[in-house]
Amino acid sequence: MPKLTIDGIEIEVEKGTSVLQACEQLGIEIPRFCFHDRLSVPANCRMCLVEMERSPKPIASCAMPAGDGMVIHTNSDVVHKARKGVMEFLLINHPLDCPICDQGGECDLQDQAMAYGFDRSRFAENKRAVKEKYLGPLIKTFMTRCIHCTRCIRFADEIAGVPELGATGRSEHMEIGTYIEKAITTELSGNMIDICPVGALTSKPYAFSARPWELKRTETIDVMDAVGSNIRVDSRGGEVMRTLPRLHEAINEEWISDKTRFAYDGLRRQRLDRPYVRRDGKLEQATWPEAFGAIAEAMEGLEGSAMAAIAGDLCDVEAMYALKGLMASVGSPNIDCRQDGAKLQPDVRASYLFNTGIAGIEEADAILIVGSNPRWEAAMVNARIRKRWLQGGLKVGVIGPQVDLTYRYDYLGAGPDTLKALADGSIEFAETLKSAKKPMLILGQGALTRDDGGQVLAATRAVADGFGMVKDGWNGFNVLHTAAARVGGLDIGFVPGEGGRDVAGILAGAGEGAIKLVWLLGADEIDSSALSNAFVIYQGHHGDRGAHAADVILPGAAYPEKNGTYVNTEGRVQHAKMAVFPPGDAREDWTILRAFSQQIGKALPFDDLHQLRRKLAEDHPVFAEIDRLHPAEWQPFGNDGEMGSAVFASPIETFYMTDPISRASITMAKCLDEIEGRAAAE
Repeated sequence: MPKLTIDGIEIEVEKGTSVLQACEQLGIEIPRFCFHDRLSVPANCRMCLVEMERSPKPIASCAMPAGDGMVIHTNSDVVHKARKGVMEFLLINHPLDCPICDQGGECDLQDQAMAYGFDRSRFAENKRAVKEKYLGPLIKTFMTRCIHCTRCIRFADEIAGVPELGATGRSEHMEIGTYIEKAITTELSGNMIDICPVGALTSKPYAFSARPWELKRTETIDVMDAVGSNIRVDSRGGEVMRTLPRLHEAINEEWISDKTRFAYDGLRRQRLDRPYVRRDGKLEQATWPEAFGAIAEAMEGLEGSAMAAIAGDLCDVEAMYALKGLMASVGSPNIDCRQDGAKLQPDVRASYLFNTGIAGIEEADAILIVGSNPRWEAAMVNARIRKRWLQGGLKVGVIGPQVDLTYRYDYLGAGPDTLKALADGSIEFAETLKSAKKPMLILGQGALTRDDGGQVLAATRAVADGFGMVKDGWNGFNVLHTAAARVGGLDIGFVPGEGGRDVAGILAGAGEGAIKLVWLLGADEIDSSALSNAFVIYQGHHGDRGAHAADVILPGAAYPEKNGTYVNTEGRVQHAKMAVFPPGDAREDWTILRAFSQQIGKALPFDDLHQLRRKLAEDHPVFAEIDRLHPAEWQPFGNDGEMGSAVFASPIETFYMTDPISRASITMAKCLDEIEGRAAAE
């Protein structure tokens, strides 16, 4: 390990560490524009210059490997003069846009100019002007501000895996663009806004709407998929203004998907902000007592077996726990959180978790993907697979949809027949799995929501056992969820009790008249037309599919409007926090259920959120620890029997619209039209 001296302090670093990284280990801040920890090193901005003894000129610290015996100075007159010179050149053509620039207050160039800039320019030449580029409905460009750091190009090529950006021309005539004017077709494009060190790339939906110092920042959790990305919601008054990523190395690193980042405008549209009761076939506004009274009247005289509850994909655990308690109090075993019909079994936790953890992908040397399109179903998981693939030594095999996953893979086949052949060893990829030290299987919901999903689950478990995917210190069997509420619902047992009906049974029972009352907790992905003969209570935050079938609507809170618990696909318990208050008369979901339970004389055993969470942790100890992963015990699971012959298909038809919030988003509608629509046409 090389040992070097930086500003008089001796430090020993790992081989391959750059001088800039060695300086940061000592807490010495080195200015930079082109360098980014997660991107390749171009060394083209020269802002990170430092002085190295015996070197005739300052060196670019980002590109210089730390060597044994080096003596580095980061605060000398030579360094300051060099950096001031670089800054002077950078500002020659940079426009004086700070008063109108959306990057103002969060701009790396502003910050560095304060330290190394000058109060006047020595250049009299005209500043250059560059025509704006069209990058789609999400990114607004001001390319005259561009300083050619190439971060966006490297991100598109290396992280997103969509090399659609590049540079044309040289020197002062160099311009960055898409060559052919079109929208960037990556679901991670918004991250380019974050890594742009100037105001060349800004958010088009957020443009000119707020200044960063006006906003309240709330650290919370994303629910647009089951990854549980850590995010920061910036709000002003009662309105969410933007969503940004928050660093969590084990989950999303510092990236988020475009749906997570830009779907927030759906929070303002099609909202349910007051109770409604259907009278004479028409939904009319009502008070909370009137709505509760209508439900209590509908429940009167019904046996528990005639009532049912379905939880949707965005529900927090507290709301599901309260609804489960309410259904138990009226004697109903008909509850289910698997509104897509996934054949998942809550009694074996290892059977429905991403057991290696998302970060565990970086340890795998062979990955088998079954019935999943991770690029659409969990963009951050797909980005992690690409990151591991770029490091080399990873083989990926796919059984299911044949799509562009941004990395090379062996396409093995489309359905269960291929899975059988792989288990038999008659496919070449079987040898890859056998020889792998840490093989991994990723099972998608497209393979589990079928009628034979239980058999597919058993078959993939057999593959995991047969190829040594489960061993001491490593469980390579992973289920990739698409619903933020799913793992939490399974953890608390929000599934049919003894003799109870699942979602399909509830819908069938409602059509037959056996189920007379159905409580939909944000359940919008079911065939609500099957509920026409039942009394339907819809509790949720958007006037989506479930609300159209409702006899009573109870307005709930969306995810940035409540304090809630979510469990991501790897079984990590996380807390979402309230950023803004719910609109109008809407309330947090668990409080609605608690109030109604008291109205019917079956009060739930908690009065506030702390009591609820304490009771939840007592009943289900997994909720006692936040942001921790615990290995689940490996036990037999799945159903015996033959799998069908139908091919596996992704459960997501379109990336940009998968839930009530994204379906209400104008920005997501533009993306669907301009990005997915154009990609499909091509």
